[in-house]
Amino acid sequence: MTRCRLCGSAALASVVDLGATPPCESFLAADELDRPEPAYPLHLRVCTDCWLAQLPPLITPEETFTQYAYFSSYSTSWVEHARAFVTDAVRRLDLGSGARKAFVVEVASNDGYLLKHVAGRGIRCLGIEPSVNVGAAARDAGVPTLTAFLDPATGAAVRAEHGPADLVVANNVYAHIPDVTGFTRGLRALVADDGWVSVEVQHLLTLIEGNQYDTIYHEHFQYYTVASASRALASGGLTLVDVELLSTHGGSLRLWARPAEAAGEPSRRTADALARETAAGLRELSGYREFSARVARVRRDLLRFLVDAAERGATVAGYGAPGKGNTLLNHCGIRPDLLPYTVDRNPYKHGRFTPGTRIPVLPPEQIAADRPDYVLVLPWNLRDELVEQLSYVHEWGGRLVFPIPELSIVEVTP
Repeated sequence: MTRCRLCGSAALASVVDLGATPPCESFLAADELDRPEPAYPLHLRVCTDCWLAQLPPLITPEETFTQYAYFSSYSTSWVEHARAFVTDAVRRLDLGSGARKAFVVEVASNDGYLLKHVAGRGIRCLGIEPSVNVGAAARDAGVPTLTAFLDPATGAAVRAEHGPADLVVANNVYAHIPDVTGFTRGLRALVADDGWVSVEVQHLLTLIEGNQYDTIYHEHFQYYTVASASRALASGGLTLVDVELLSTHGGSLRLWARPAEAAGEPSRRTADALARETAAGLRELSGYREFSARVARVRRDLLRFLVDAAERGATVAGYGAPGKGNTLLNHCGIRPDLLPYTVDRNPYKHGRFTPGTRIPVLPPEQIAADRPDYVLVLPWNLRDELVEQLSYVHEWGGRLVFPIPELSIVEVTP
């Protein structure tokens, strides 16, 4: 990668180099274990002109998202997060009232986890989801869903058929598209001239402060600050007007934007978030210099724990098979000798193997059957939810291990 995908600058500086790994959602079937497996460099750089952090576009969205292993509805806390968002958005934007019936569109709508709450309120809605398998699950759940990638032409076609959207939701997708400007123009094509766009995306500030390097993987093409997100939105005709700082995914942004002609002045929260990023040094290289050393420390601590457990004869099982977990496992070089298996609630992953590290993925019931001494929790961002879900390990004295932001071993109580 020689130029920034947002501003075209050649001034790109290294943030962290994680070597080469396979795409994080490319789980292997048993009959694929003896086949070659492609791996791609995972090297995060930041543009020192517009400060967009980014990976080279070495794989295409079509390779990742046509069939997808992630179903949002398998996370209880994420479904609740979506329900609360819909409740707040309906109140904030006064959706469903007035002479014209409101229309809500979600881009990358997955299995309908969010729009089912919209439909349940009697508000007209449509999901735009590129993955055939999860889009089918949404339709089965009664959520109207178009199988497509968003670009300006798709946005214009949806608008022509259904009318402009009062609210366009784009949660956890803005990092997944290499053509930032084209995707943003698609959002602008969907939204009414006086409508709203809500984007949720991981915050680069908390990624760096919390050592959350496992969220760096090939299907995330860029990592946003409020400043770089504002510039990205403007590239497609949208203006940032408000920012909410969320706890999801270890720290996320909810960006409220409007068409430029209807935007008005940005909120005080926007100014505060920009000031916080400046104070953290994210508009100069000093804010990025120590990150690589802290990443190396996470790796050493986790490997030291697993090797020591193996030498003591202690048993360890994994919990979860998220994309972030596969970045961690590959960067640390963890194989079945140190982690014999992991479990996941998603049946799609059962009987498959993690990319690169070839660790079997089993149903969650395997943990209670085997009663391991330790459970390594890979989706650490769901810590509160999973401490509660896995509280039963106290029955045999089991403990939970969280690798990020730093290694911690937790004794759970009933």
